[in-house]
Amino acid sequence: MIDVAGNVVAIRARMAAAAQRVGRDPSAIVLLAAAKQKSAALVEAAIGAGVNDIGENYVQEAAAKRHEVKGVARWHMIGHLQRNKAMRAVEIFDVIESVDSLALGTALARGGEERHGPVRVLVEVNLAGEASKSGVSADALPELVDGLRHLSGLRVEGLMVVPPPGSPEVTRPYFRRARALRDALRLTELSMGMSDDFEVAIEEGATIIRVGRAIFGER
Repeated sequence: MIDVAGNVVAIRARMAAAAQRVGRDPSAIVLLAAAKQKSAALVEAAIGAGVNDIGENYVQEAAAKRHEVKGVARWHMIGHLQRNKAMRAVEIFDVIESVDSLALGTALARGGEERHGPVRVLVEVNLAGEASKSGVSADALPELVDGLRHLSGLRVEGLMVVPPPGSPEVTRPYFRRARALRDALRLTELSMGMSDDFEVAIEEGATIIRVGRAIFGER
């Protein structure tokens, strides 16, 4: 049996220690449980342990799971989102963290206009230019953010980053650069850091950390 509640307690202790090392308030950092391929029962256990934010990678999986889960949480889309699924995503998710084009943003904005409230979004940035990952380049980021800000059905809140794999100290420069980009664009949120490197991400300014394996165990 996976001790989800015990894992959440341990992660929150590590979050607090990392925040305190750099003079941050731990309560200002959101713990998001990345629940891809995890059962509704495990998601329920995480919510029962005080996790208020759930992340999913696929629209269809999230739709089915959200229907099953009775606990209340904010649901985040953290995987690549196809434009033709934008309207459905607006119905399911409270936050879309993986906006990487004006076309996708425009489709999401239409959904926001139809539901009479802006869609909360983060812009995904591909800092290392990895062909295997989604995200806008750092050079193209300012123009994209400016375009998204002009869409009345969106509320652009911050950036989401997935650095190349490596040790926490290898990923640190990417986190530091992401914070600089966020600050230059006068945004608020910074979603970065996963099970292996969330402490470094917090030290570098993360406001949302996306933790899966350290909560739910291996897939």
